[in-house]
Amino acid sequence: MIRLATVAIVVPDYDAGLAFYRDALGFALKDDIDMGQGKRWVVLSSRSGADILLAKAASGEQTAAVGHQTGGRVGFFLETNDFAATHAAFLAKSVHFEEAPRTEPYGTVAVFQDPWGNRWDLLERKPTS
Repeated sequence: MIRLATVAIVVPDYDAGLAFYRDALGFALKDDIDMGQGKRWVVLSSRSGADILLAKAASGEQTAAVGHQTGGRVGFFLETNDFAATHAAFLAKSVHFEEAPRTEPYGTVAVFQDPWGNRWDLLERKPTS
């Protein structure tokens, strides 16, 4: 069996990444291991299977990619079974939504950004019959 296990998100600073992904979005800290020379292995768990590895930008090219990893498209998707409650909780944590929630054929969705500009969908899927 093959499954997507971890996605790397390039951030300018590990602690700033933790402040957003752990403290605002509610991901659980799985690993924070000092690798030496200012490098850390920081993994956050979504509790649903996929993890996020926070990768601190270490070059000019990587710094330029912070917030633009998917070329301006929504590149990350968080699913919830209670859109209204999750949306309200994110707003209370000052998560920046680009739009009001909308209904699509696949469910309720709203686009938000992390502090660096990466675009995410918050999504509650419609039940399938």
